[in-house]
Amino acid sequence: MSAEDNPTAVPVGAVLEASKAMLLKQLYAIFTQPVNGLGPVFANMEEHLNFQIGLEKEGVMFAAGPMWTDDGESWEGDGLVIVRATSREAAIAIAERDPMHKAGARAFRVRPWLINEGTVTVKLDYSSQTFSMA
Repeated sequence: MSAEDNPTAVPVGAVLEASKAMLLKQLYAIFTQPVNGLGPVFANMEEHLNFQIGLEKEGVMFAAGPMWTDDGESWEGDGLVIVRATSREAAIAIAERDPMHKAGARAFRVRPWLINEGTVTVKLDYSSQTFSMA
């Protein structure tokens, strides 16, 4: 939806100005959903996960995973992938390389996402050489 389609939309510049003291880290959210049921999704799952792990190792992947139904009780095949990219077009190119999308098992849309607030807590135990995230 563009600003012309939504009379309550605020120009990006105004948001950037209002949050100029914050992180202002631009990432891209890839929303992905099944096109023709879960059969094709499961048929492409191994290649898809290997692709995702590759993005992670390259430093492109910020986070990814399945999205449960609103009640948290099941999965209808939807997923969310957050990537580091130089532009929306570059993020689209990343999504197009995903075997899940290449096979037509899922469709996707890409939206810019600006990180301003939040925290990540990592606990590292030297003695056991283990870590956990809160």
